[in-house]
Amino acid sequence: MGQVVPLPEREPSAEDRPVLVVDFGGQYSQLIARRVREARVYSELVSHRTPAQAIRARNPRALILSGGPASVYADEAPKLDEAVWELGIPTLGICYGMQLMALDLGGRVERTGGSEFGRADLRSAGGALLEDTPEKQVVWMSHRDSVTAPPEDAEVTASSPSTPIAAFEAPERGLYGVQFHPEVVHTAHGQDVLKNFLYGVAEAPPTWTAAAVIEEQVERIRAQVGSERVLCALSGGVDSAVAALLVHKAIGDQLTCVFVDHGLLRKDEAAQVVETFQGHFNVPLVHVEAQDRFLDRLEGIDDPEEKRKRVGEEFIRVFEGEALRLTDGRAKPDHPFGRIRYLVQGTLYSDVIESGGTEGVAAMIKSHHNVGGLPEEVDFDLVEPLRLLFKDEVRRVGEELGLPERMVWRQPFPGPGLAIRIIGEVTRERLEILREADAILQEEVRRAGLYRDLWQSFAVLPAIRSVGVQGDERTYAYPIVIRAVTSEDAMTADWARLPYDLLETISSRIINEIPGVNRVALDISSKPPSTIEWE
Repeated sequence: MGQVVPLPEREPSAEDRPVLVVDFGGQYSQLIARRVREARVYSELVSHRTPAQAIRARNPRALILSGGPASVYADEAPKLDEAVWELGIPTLGICYGMQLMALDLGGRVERTGGSEFGRADLRSAGGALLEDTPEKQVVWMSHRDSVTAPPEDAEVTASSPSTPIAAFEAPERGLYGVQFHPEVVHTAHGQDVLKNFLYGVAEAPPTWTAAAVIEEQVERIRAQVGSERVLCALSGGVDSAVAALLVHKAIGDQLTCVFVDHGLLRKDEAAQVVETFQGHFNVPLVHVEAQDRFLDRLEGIDDPEEKRKRVGEEFIRVFEGEALRLTDGRAKPDHPFGRIRYLVQGTLYSDVIESGGTEGVAAMIKSHHNVGGLPEEVDFDLVEPLRLLFKDEVRRVGEELGLPERMVWRQPFPGPGLAIRIIGEVTRERLEILREADAILQEEVRRAGLYRDLWQSFAVLPAIRSVGVQGDERTYAYPIVIRAVTSEDAMTADWARLPYDLLETISSRIINEIPGVNRVALDISSKPPSTIEWE
C-alpha cells in the first residue's frame, strides 16, 4: 500500500496577520499605517470603536494606537474597548494612544503646563524600542497632556526637558508607549523605533512585498470570480492599469477591458490609452465613445458632489450596457445584465479612507466615483484588487508586473476627469479651454524635468470672468489656476515651489495661445486645510 503524503499547509500571508493601527482621530493615523508597510509589514487602519472580539478575530501580530486631538479626560474623548488590554497582543501607544494606555492601566495623565509642539530633544534610557538608536536624539512632539505615572510594572525608557516620561515599556505585558511621533520624518530615528517594535517586539516578518501582494491578489481574484467573465473599468491611469494587469494575470481571457471616453479626458488622452493597451497588453479592449451621454447628464449641474455622483452613475450604466452587448443580449435569470457578473475598479485605500470607509472618527472629505459615488443600484459585483493599497504601493506593484514606466508614473487623474476641474457648470467650450491649458502646463513641466517630482500638476478653470487688456482691446475672459503639489500618498500634500521662469512661460503661453483666457493664477495652499483637487 502506498504512503499517504499530506498536502502542504498554506503559509499564512501577510494580510492574514496584519498590524492594526487603531485610529483615534489623529492627523497622522494613515501615515502610521504607511510607515508600517514601508517596513514590509502589512497594516490596516481600524476604528477605535472596534470591539475586542473583532480585533481578536483578525489575529493581528500587533496593535498601534494612534495619536488624536482630544484630551483623554474630555467627555467625548475616544476610548478603547478595555477588553483589548486582556488580549495579550503587543501594543504600541503613540501620543494620545500612550496616554490612554497609561490612564486605563493604572498610570496617571495630567495637564502639567509643559506642552511640547514641534522639535524636542529626547534622552534615551534604553529599552527595546530605542535599541541601537542614539542616547540623545531629535523627535517630534505634539501634546499638552503628559503621562506623569506609567502603567503598573512599566519602566520609563526616555525623557525630554519638558516630559519626564516620554516613553515607557512593560515587556511582560506587551505594552509600549511613546509620547513623540515616530511616524513623521522630523523624528530622526522614528522608522528605527517602529522597526524595533515590529521586528523585535511583535516578531512580524518583513514579507509584505510587491511580489507577495501580486501572489495574494491573484489567488483572491481567482477565488472570487471562478470561471465567470469580468469587465475592467479602464481609464488609462496607473490605478486601473495595475488593476487590469492583476486581474488579467489571474484569469486571462475571462477579462475584457472597457475604456469609456466620457469627454472629460485630457488632450489626446483617449488615443494614447487605446494605443497603449491594444499595443502593449494584448488584453481585449472595448473603446466606448460616450461623450454626449456624460455631457447631457452634467448639463446645468454645478454642485461638485452631484457631478461626481452623476459621473459615477453614468459609468455604471455604460458598463451595464456593454455587459449586455458583449453577451449578445442573452441574460441569466439571476443577473438581468447578461453573463458578465463582475466589474473591476482601481479603488485605492486612500479612496476608501477619504470616503469614510474605515468606520473611524474621520469625517468624509468627498465621495470618490469608485467608492461613495456609486449609485445605490449597482448590477455588478465589484472586484477591487487595489482596495488596501496606497498609491506608492500601486506603483511598485505596477513595476513588478512590467507596466511601462510612463504608465507607472503617470500623475493621478480623477475618475470624473475635467468635470471637477471646472468650478461650475461643465460645457464644451470650458472643456476645450481647460484641455488646452492643461496640455501647455504638462508640456512645460515635462520640459523642465519636474514631472516625476510632482504628485500632481494640473489646471483649474473657475467659471467666472474678469476684465483684462489684450492689444488695445478690453477683454472679459476666464482665469486659469495652476495647481501643483508634492506628496507621498495624497493624504497630505504641499504646494510645489515651481521656478518663477517656468511659471512665467506657462502663464504667457496659456494667455497668448488660448482664446477666452486672460489671467493665470497659482494655488499656494496645502492639504490640509485644502484638498488637492478643487472639487
